[in-house]
Amino acid sequence: MQLNHQVIDQKRIFQLAGDRHVWYAKMRQESPILYHPEHQAWTVFRYEDVKQILSDWHTFSSKVPHPPEQTDFTQSLNFTDPPKHHSLRTLVAKVFTQRRVELLAPRMLEMTHELLDRVEAQGRMDFIHDFSSPFPVIVIAEILGVPIEEREDFKRWSNGIIAEDLTAYQAMGDYFRQLLQQRQGKPGKDLISDLIAAHEGGDKLTAQELVDFCIVLLVAGHETTTNLLANAIVCFHEYPEAYKQLQNEPSLLPLAIEEVLRYRSPAQIIPRFTKVETQISNQIIPAGQLIRVCLGEANRDEQQFEEADKFVIDRDPNEHVAFGNGIHFCLGAPLARLEAKIGLSTVLERLPNLRIEPNAKLELVASADVHGFKALPVLF
Repeated sequence: MQLNHQVIDQKRIFQLAGDRHVWYAKMRQESPILYHPEHQAWTVFRYEDVKQILSDWHTFSSKVPHPPEQTDFTQSLNFTDPPKHHSLRTLVAKVFTQRRVELLAPRMLEMTHELLDRVEAQGRMDFIHDFSSPFPVIVIAEILGVPIEEREDFKRWSNGIIAEDLTAYQAMGDYFRQLLQQRQGKPGKDLISDLIAAHEGGDKLTAQELVDFCIVLLVAGHETTTNLLANAIVCFHEYPEAYKQLQNEPSLLPLAIEEVLRYRSPAQIIPRFTKVETQISNQIIPAGQLIRVCLGEANRDEQQFEEADKFVIDRDPNEHVAFGNGIHFCLGAPLARLEAKIGLSTVLERLPNLRIEPNAKLELVASADVHGFKALPVLF
């Protein structure tokens, strides 16, 4: 069932989502490895198969072929295998540390209050436009050292890249190349300056690798957190008793965030490419085949999760694969989790009566790879 480009009311959106997951559950039982001739790709639904693919880079490569005009960008961290991936990730991890992320917490809290101050008197807002979208853009811009007046360009480029607009790739790449030149002559206390200076065993990031990482951080960080925050509000709306439980027990918020990541995974599908002939479950797949790894459906696998199609706000343990698995486990996961914790805790505290507008029609984003909404009108 195609859900892209549909405008549907709230009741119907949950019904359609349920229908989709019923179909996927059937596929997990009957055709867990499904071939799509029109896409020339295999789709994988089961949790154990997904984890196997993501953990075995020797067989399933991240170097998925792309059009020639995207070649530069696809040499980045997300689209490389070892040993190149190891050297890139080691260099980036030296400066993009969890400690660096945690030091941003006070500033993140200020940002959330600043954003809510702008709309609180109105009694309503578009949660995505007014809060969940600008928040991560501001955070990442501050991490990278981007001037405040250029952040709207960042948001526009990020949206363009998600929509596979090649002009957005080019515009963002050109901007970062210019910013890198400025930092090489006059380093600051930002991530870009530290990335330029980083080295490991004589290795340094090339100019293109620096640009690629900045783009990946902005696009992935913006899109993931925007949808994570908004999807949380939708989950709370769909499960009011769970929301009431969270309001009574705010300490449940970290578990609630993990359940949102599982139940409405922001990243739905990631690609892999078979290096050699291999077998997944009982299916032989030739070398040179595109694999569409369904993170969102693996996270609904009833063989892995009890009551998999129910939002359980205090689910523990919760070994979802929303951030991937193996060597490509999302480097920005600590940032997304901290942004979600600070963002949602502020909303819960300041807007306890937050609710989706009763007559709102919610439009799903036009991408099979991510799960989120174009707008989320709320009252408070």
